[in-house]
Amino acid sequence: MMTGIMAAKILYVEDNPQNMRLVRKILGNAGYDMVEAVDGTSGLEMAAKEMPDLILMDINLPDMDGLAVTNRLKENPQLAHVPVIALTANAMHGDRERFIASGCDGYLPKPITKAELLQTVAHFLKQTKRESQ
Repeated sequence: MMTGIMAAKILYVEDNPQNMRLVRKILGNAGYDMVEAVDGTSGLEMAAKEMPDLILMDINLPDMDGLAVTNRLKENPQLAHVPVIALTANAMHGDRERFIASGCDGYLPKPITKAELLQTVAHFLKQTKRESQ
């Protein structure tokens, strides 16, 4: 269980039900509060409504590219500070740099591991907490 932190709210924008289920299980078991969106449009709506502490973003979404969604989030003054982590099957050489250059704060290649996901989430939540103090 998490110590010293209120349950952080994490938005996961993902169109694949198996990936969503896996991440929901990992984050739920770790004590995080997870909200979900199945495409870019609902991701933008959920982010504005829920004001998450962190966003996990699939890059290949059915309606708009995850990088376009990230850019829209970063343009919103209420959401610009929220870390966005690209969670994607695009794991070619140079993808990490491309996603970071496009506005993502972090990058996790799929298939994800439980340890890697929890470590990355904890790292970005700690960093955000430090910056807001």
